[in-house]
Amino acid sequence: MGILEVSGVNKRFGGLQALGDVNLSVAEGSCHAIIGPNGAGKSTLLNCLVGKLIPDSGTVTFDGQSVLGKKPFEINQMGISRVFQTPEIFGDLTVLENTLIPCFAKRDGVFRMHAIESIAHEADLLAQAEGMLEELGMIDKRNMHAASLSRGDKRRLEMAMSLVQNPRLLLLDEPTAGMARADTNNTIDLLKQIKEMRNITMAIIEHDMHVVFSLSDRITVLAQGTPLVEDLPENIKGNPKVREAYLGEAQV
Repeated sequence: MGILEVSGVNKRFGGLQALGDVNLSVAEGSCHAIIGPNGAGKSTLLNCLVGKLIPDSGTVTFDGQSVLGKKPFEINQMGISRVFQTPEIFGDLTVLENTLIPCFAKRDGVFRMHAIESIAHEADLLAQAEGMLEELGMIDKRNMHAASLSRGDKRRLEMAMSLVQNPRLLLLDEPTAGMARADTNNTIDLLKQIKEMRNITMAIIEHDMHVVFSLSDRITVLAQGTPLVEDLPENIKGNPKVREAYLGEAQV
């Protein structure tokens, strides 16, 4: 069994079957990619994993515990963090302030918008945040306002905000969306570094196949809300079912 197990998950929105009997097993320490054409159900599945949606049926467990019915912050406290397609950072706060916010939330369950104002007696949290920025090469930008960062650095900051909570599972929703190729390659290198240093499990949704094949140990392909195939990356590339799902006709 994997650290993340999805079994028989179904989700409908009115007459639309968004997910149909989805099964997924993510091995601990691996990077598992979930790909598919637009409308395949990728984001719906991810939202079921983090408590934003509750499936109509089926189970989702993390390390043997159900995530269903739990609020997003409770899932976060279980050891699951999410990096969104559009970086969710606070532009009017500094890089350090952004990194401190999840430190307080993880410890106290309290979201402190201006965490830096309370840091005088919180040397342990300050050291934790600064250590994370050092690890991700952001320490020299600690006092910059987040709004002034490049797209790539905003993504790096969001990863710092996720990783400072020491998650066991990192869910990545199109982490290179809208990036230039240089920033994309830097993000790939960063994720490889994180996975190697922390032995963290990752599940990634991504349209850029360069990113998928650079990072993933295993790939699940969704088509119209249903798993089409799950296999090793080298076997996915030439699979005619995958080509048909993406191109509309089998390419043999």
